[in-house]
Amino acid sequence: MKEENGAREEFTALVQAHSRAMYRAARSVLDRDADAEDAVGEAVLLAWRAFPQLRRREAARTWLLKITVNCAHDLRRRARPTVSLEEAAAAAAPAPEELGLWELVERLPRDQRLVVTLYYYDGLTVAEMAQVLSLPQGTVKSRLSRGRERLRAMLREEGVYDL
Repeated sequence: MKEENGAREEFTALVQAHSRAMYRAARSVLDRDADAEDAVGEAVLLAWRAFPQLRRREAARTWLLKITVNCAHDLRRRARPTVSLEEAAAAAAPAPEELGLWELVERLPRDQRLVVTLYYYDGLTVAEMAQVLSLPQGTVKSRLSRGRERLRAMLREEGVYDL
């Protein structure tokens, strides 16, 4: 019983430490906050079930993010396209004069948004992102480079960046 409580406490601490990164990763794949929360919840459940098989505890962060990204992609495939009333109202409203950096990141294509989020917001290395996304490192590097360039272009359009 003590072992189970110890594992539960370890898992809880792990999820609490990485919950924001998990949410950001899911949100960079999904378009709605509620969907991202659902993906994180599903990822936590799947991770808890697989936690006894996790051999390298130091790789837990990457492991959790990979499960989260996979859950977000699964949710995206299963979901029917819908638009909430809030989203419809926001789309009809005039665009704000100045966008924050996160709003610009959200406008990136999904594949670029995900690597930019994992790299800049969560501090993953290219090798860790390649592992989380099951992609070659070269692909991750090119998506990151394209995402940076697109962000520069958007910042230029907003008059924030003049290089």
